[in-house]
Amino acid sequence: MNTTKRFIYNAIRWIDSEAESSSDSGLIKNNELSSTAKNQVNWQRIIPFFAVHLTCLFVFVVGWSPAAIIMCLVMFWLRMFAITAFYHRYFSHRSFKTNRFWQFVFAVIGASSAQRGPLWWASHHRKHHKYADTENDLHSPKNGFWWSHMGWFTREDAFKTDYSVIKDLAKFPELRFINRFDILVPFLLATAIFLFGKSLELYYPELGTTGWQMLIWGFFISTVALAHATFTINSLCHSWGNRRFETKDDSRNNGFLALLTLGEGWHNNHHRFAVSARQGFYWWEIDISYYLLKMMSWVGIVSDLHPVPKRILEEGRNNDAK
Repeated sequence: MNTTKRFIYNAIRWIDSEAESSSDSGLIKNNELSSTAKNQVNWQRIIPFFAVHLTCLFVFVVGWSPAAIIMCLVMFWLRMFAITAFYHRYFSHRSFKTNRFWQFVFAVIGASSAQRGPLWWASHHRKHHKYADTENDLHSPKNGFWWSHMGWFTREDAFKTDYSVIKDLAKFPELRFINRFDILVPFLLATAIFLFGKSLELYYPELGTTGWQMLIWGFFISTVALAHATFTINSLCHSWGNRRFETKDDSRNNGFLALLTLGEGWHNNHHRFAVSARQGFYWWEIDISYYLLKMMSWVGIVSDLHPVPKRILEEGRNNDAK
């Protein structure tokens, strides 16, 4: 593929992530990418990822205000919950049940995090558990910290959604749409945040914020912070912390990362029994995502939260006592 054709193809995939599957695009053939190219970083494809990071530098232009900081924190924690509780525990592991409406709502909130679509996220995570910390695991720290943290999803192979491992989710056309056009929801969120900030600027000038300031803090800074907090589970939680269970991988439990990611830091627990809705197995292991899911179950939003089996809990206590 020549340079111009390749750039056009990658630019189209910024909007339509599955453009390569379109037979009438005329831009690429199924066998046109060599196996070597598939393993290389696709710098053109990840331009939007770096653009989001660079846009944060405009904070030195727009400044800050309490309203903008609050929006940043709200967007961080709301979307972190959607990633941890739904992208991870629901879509990837089906550790509880919900109806189609709430499935869609939290798929949209999760997609607004700009961490690709729910089907892409779930397919890669399911394969991570199947091959954790082996040569077939795309984000094993054995390939280097930065590779496990963010390098793995920059290679050509990683941009594809493997529908063969998510057949239970692929039957929903709304999820497939969100997954294919994964830039749409983040774009709409960014637009809404800007318009909200503009409204505050016009009608509540005493708050000292503007549309651009709200956009930088509420979308760009919170999105970058959320991304790297999520990435720590792939990188740091396979190299920093303690191992209660002797799993086949290098997963660790890390209390600090559990607080940062609403419970995901209890990663060794999770790799011991992945289908539990709770990753902080014991009362002293803070798992905010689980607490919120429990409260949601009281009002019928979710149900059938999978518990940790007693035998696993006993195994953990015995290991702690050694």
